[in-house]
Amino acid sequence: MAEIATENLTTESIAEIMAAGGRPQGSQREINIIDTTLRDAHQSIWATRMTTDHVLSMLDDLADTGFEHIDLVAPIQFDVAVRYLKEDPWERVRKVHEQAPNVKFRALLRSKNLAAFDFLPDDVIITWVDRLYANGFRVIGSFDGLNDVDNIYEGLLHAKKLGAETFGCLSYCLSPVHTDELYIRKAQDLIDRAQVDRIMLKDAGGLLTPDRMKTLIPAIRSVIGDRPLEVHTHSLTGLSPLVYLYAAELGVDSIHTSTAPLANGPGQPSTQSLVRDLRALGYTVNIDDEKLAKVSERIQEIADVEGKPVGVPRAYDGLHYMHQLPGGMLTNFESQLATAGLSDRFEELLYEVARVREELAFPIMITPFAQFVGTQAVMNVISGERYSVVPNEIKKYALGYYGELLAPIDPDALEKIRTNGSSEITDERPELEPMMPRLKERFPDEDVDMLVLRAMFAGSQVDEMKKFVAQGLSGQGEGAPGGSLMALVKSLYESTEQGQFSLSTPDLEINLTKGAK
Repeated sequence: MAEIATENLTTESIAEIMAAGGRPQGSQREINIIDTTLRDAHQSIWATRMTTDHVLSMLDDLADTGFEHIDLVAPIQFDVAVRYLKEDPWERVRKVHEQAPNVKFRALLRSKNLAAFDFLPDDVIITWVDRLYANGFRVIGSFDGLNDVDNIYEGLLHAKKLGAETFGCLSYCLSPVHTDELYIRKAQDLIDRAQVDRIMLKDAGGLLTPDRMKTLIPAIRSVIGDRPLEVHTHSLTGLSPLVYLYAAELGVDSIHTSTAPLANGPGQPSTQSLVRDLRALGYTVNIDDEKLAKVSERIQEIADVEGKPVGVPRAYDGLHYMHQLPGGMLTNFESQLATAGLSDRFEELLYEVARVREELAFPIMITPFAQFVGTQAVMNVISGERYSVVPNEIKKYALGYYGELLAPIDPDALEKIRTNGSSEITDERPELEPMMPRLKERFPDEDVDMLVLRAMFAGSQVDEMKKFVAQGLSGQGEGAPGGSLMALVKSLYESTEQGQFSLSTPDLEINLTKGAK
């Protein structure tokens, strides 16, 4: 493939780049769909509260719909399963693969911190990849919020060595430092060092626009050759369906969508709408509409019975491009300010978020950096003196604990962070001791899957999850519909050999009778 100059790419240069490395355009070209219903859709709209029973109840139809891949887990699905739903997330993974053995399910890693903010030792990351593969995953990818390939290439190489198809993510952001040239360098780095099979442009903030796609997609394509290129975005600004149509026109191979009504809003665009529109433009999309409709019916049924929200298309929101906060964080901030009696300063907080983000060298507003920037902004507004209170994570970020920054931090902000941050956080990131050998010594009777969970979750969280599972209450923790109440009722019933008991609240009365065995 001829080398293309990528400086100052313009709309007029697209044809040249497409001729050198693009995909065929126009009628009959196939666009593949990667389904996000079982992972990012319910993460965005149901706070990741889809249970294993929910998943299995729609899986047969979903598996027969014709998706290229089905996205199933990232660390947050393990986090919520253990801490809130009280489910064994590995059991969900195994059941899903057993029920749909011919589907390519995907797993996504988040840098070296998985479900926590701080990095975990390399032996945990490698073991995590081992267990993903051992439990059925054959498509494994990774992303880093700083696009620091140092943080993800070893895990991707290990997944590839095991035999998985791998994808490396280019985390998208709108800022002066996130240029076409940056993404070209990072894509080349993923290919050279991680040897990934495909590239994913990951826009967790829903910031992509059709105009931005005109140069960005050809620029990435110019260095990745024939590797599949996929785009993942969210519907936070109302532009995501149009972004996907532009992606198709620019030669993208796959797009990430979700089944309505678990689509739109803070989630992905709906599969139904995109399939319709792509077909109208002459593209081939091999999706079974009838199977998809059955999945949609099941999602609506769950939402109706359990009082869960459904995704609603959003109008264009230009303010989002200023603060770039994920939707859930906006709600949390409103609550925090209300608690502090500062509800009237919400708009001021949004401007402060934008200012802090610029001072901190434009981190991408995805986990964990969205939380870092947002928390610092809240501290600045509530305290009245900027950077007088500095969370530990902000100082660690500024000192490079989470990876190489893409630009220098504002000198004045950096001085305050160094001065007011914890003195226990040193300039040099400490070396992390291997964790798995110590866990094996502490829990000699547990399998590796459970040990990996213990590496991710502190305290008694894993033990509490195991207790629910052992009592047959899996999936009925506090995060499940009626979870805490249902768990209590079942526990009372199963712990009583015979007799009567009742449970009363101002709105509910339950009477149970259990006869002699």
